[in-house]
Amino acid sequence: MRLLKHTRINKLKMKRYLIITLGLTIILSSCGGKNANQNKGSQIKKVNTIQLPLRDITTHKTYTARIEGVINSEARPKIAGYITDVLVDEGQRVHKGQVLFKLETVALNEEAVAAQANIHAAQVQVDQLIPLVEKDIVSENQLATAEARLSQAKATYQSIQANIGYATVKSPVDGYVGQIRIRKGNLVSPNDPQPLTTVSDINEVYAYFSMNEKEYLDFLMESEGETREEKIKNLPEVTLIMANGHAYPNKGKIQTINSQIDRRTGTIDFRAVFNNESRFLTNGSTGKIQVPSIYKDVIVVPQNSTYSQQDKTYVMKVQKSDSGTFVVTKPFEILDEIRNFYIVAEGVEEGEEIVAAGVGQLSSGERIEPVLHEFDSIIKPEKVVYEK
Repeated sequence: MRLLKHTRINKLKMKRYLIITLGLTIILSSCGGKNANQNKGSQIKKVNTIQLPLRDITTHKTYTARIEGVINSEARPKIAGYITDVLVDEGQRVHKGQVLFKLETVALNEEAVAAQANIHAAQVQVDQLIPLVEKDIVSENQLATAEARLSQAKATYQSIQANIGYATVKSPVDGYVGQIRIRKGNLVSPNDPQPLTTVSDINEVYAYFSMNEKEYLDFLMESEGETREEKIKNLPEVTLIMANGHAYPNKGKIQTINSQIDRRTGTIDFRAVFNNESRFLTNGSTGKIQVPSIYKDVIVVPQNSTYSQQDKTYVMKVQKSDSGTFVVTKPFEILDEIRNFYIVAEGVEEGEEIVAAGVGQLSSGERIEPVLHEFDSIIKPEKVVYEK
């Protein structure tokens, strides 16, 4: 009996032990699950997000330019000789036909005197032969020969007089005198590689610049119009950035585009014209032409909101569901790139919410807590002109 009673007591103790153990296990499991949920909740990241709007964007591409006067004429001597007078100064306003230089004419004047004497002698001979021919004393051939000598003498004199006239170098156009490369006493010739000076009308100036073939084709294809002429007519005004980095106050207009591509450089030349009544620009100036590209109602994505992989560019799109908010990768095509943002060709839509920055720290499908910001607090492309 005692053995049976002792056995029952041990079974009872064992049962109590199992109940206590099971209770502790349930309590610990409950606490562990609660902590796990808390840890899981602490892993959800707060992420700054933006919604993509439509914007009007103006971008600029820049090209090196050289400046020339609309009228740009060289003043050259037509005969060889020594400069005796320089009658103008660099930068001086001159009129067409105004004397700029004079060459020595002493030898020419002496030749002219001799030529006049030859004319007089030839004329005397002709005058003597005329009555003799009328009386049939001499033949008409002799008179014709004398008259030919007279004509030749007159032609020689006229040629000398023309050369004397050429010794006075005049301005070919109205304009302003450029650099004067010679001084009094210098010997000059029509074969000299450099002109005596250049006279330019700089009330308007041309700015010459070039694009490569791809840029040229893209530029025309994006311009309004059916024909090449219509497209050139509809091109937007351009800006000249002067050598000091400041923008010239007057806008320019592209007038012509060369019809041929330079085989050596693979580029095609453009010519823009600028009003220059203030004469602020001078012949031979340099600068840069900014050609605008205007995009209407386009989606803009900050570059900080993207990442690239295998030649594709992605954003992290915010996707909401009943189970929470997640991010998913979404590729898009780039239409243009402007310093710190992309203009979208296709792939994302207006109003879509994306991660504003730090996309490299997120994984597709990761749960987040989005904090939506105004787009303009991240970037303001519509109020800034960007240069490429």
